Amino acid sequence: MITSPTNAKVKYVRRLQSDRRFRKKENCFVVEGSRWLGDLAAMSHPCQLVLYTQSWRENEGSEDILQQLGAPSQAVSDEVMALMSDTVTPPGVLAVAEMAARPFPPAPSFLLILDQITNPGNLGTMLRTAAAAGVEGVLLSPGCVDAYNPKVVRGSMGALLRLPVQAAEWEQIANLTAKMDVWVATANGEKSYTAVNWQKPAALIIGNEANGPGAEAHHIAAGTTAIPMHAAT
Repeated sequence: MITSPTNAKVKYVRRLQSDRRFRKKENCFVVEGSRWLGDLAAMSHPCQLVLYTQSWRENEGSEDILQQLGAPSQAVSDEVMALMSDTVTPPGVLAVAEMAARPFPPAPSFLLILDQITNPGNLGTMLRTAAAAGVEGVLLSPGCVDAYNPKVVRGSMGALLRLPVQAAEWEQIANLTAKMDVWVATANGEKSYTAVNWQKPAALIIGNEANGPGAEAHHIAAGTTAIPMHAAT
């Protein structure tokens, strides 16, 4: 059992949790909790390491998850798990997973473009909602928070595994959506979202939480659309 906070594996996980550049260099990110590990196992997603507490190992189904993942695993103390975890109440297990991003379809019919979304929780929720709405891929503009930030990973509830998600420059975004109708969501859009023909290949741009979509978003768009909300929201 690992009990030292200076253990090499512990330091590695902590750096992955906190350092975006290190995650990119290692091509790895950290997931926490039985549900996430179950998703990894179900999709045969490559993992490099699993660390768990003894109390988690005693849970029903934990042995099956470890066997299905097939990654090297090791027990750690509760104190060490608390140091590595990004949550207030650690779930007792985490894994180092590879960034094996899903490829974009060659001719997508519905894409989501996120423009400078900076709040990790918001991005995670958007990814989860996009997966539920049938979006075929998500493009992240320059200025977006890292998709593998621990809070994004947690908020996505596994959508990060099921959706193609790609950070891209605006020139690349324009090329990828050249044959699509691109709409920018704004508070006072020209068209209600119900008036847009979503049966045609289309992309929807949602802008920054405080400032809305930027000039680059409007430049590639065919027009603006409004998604009505209750007056109290």
